[in-house]
Amino acid sequence: MTMHSTKRFSIYARLRSIRHALRGLAVALGSEHNLWIHTAATVLVVLLSFLLHVSREELLVIVVVTGMVWSAELFNSAVERIMDFVSPQHHEKVKMIKDVAAAGVLLAALTALVTGLLIFLPKLW
Repeated sequence: MTMHSTKRFSIYARLRSIRHALRGLAVALGSEHNLWIHTAATVLVVLLSFLLHVSREELLVIVVVTGMVWSAELFNSAVERIMDFVSPQHHEKVKMIKDVAAAGVLLAALTALVTGLLIFLPKLW
């Protein structure tokens, strides 16, 4: 069995994939409270970036770590939903899986926080 698809490239199919992804983002924003915290942090960081005139290189780093946090949170949300579907009842192994996924978000968020402090604090002093 090969992994190659026999389907031809289709712009319509790619646009449909983007639509599905945007719907997933909307679902996550509507149901995941932590994404609202990330939204507020993102808005704050964007405002600070413009007000404090961060360099192009600093802005690039900010974009990367912000994207990392959002991606980690969305993957964590997907893992949680999968685990709730697979095992609706409490199970210690499911809890461990969810905790590890949440740790990924925490690590990404702490990395972004430290990055933000390193970029913004010198500009505020």
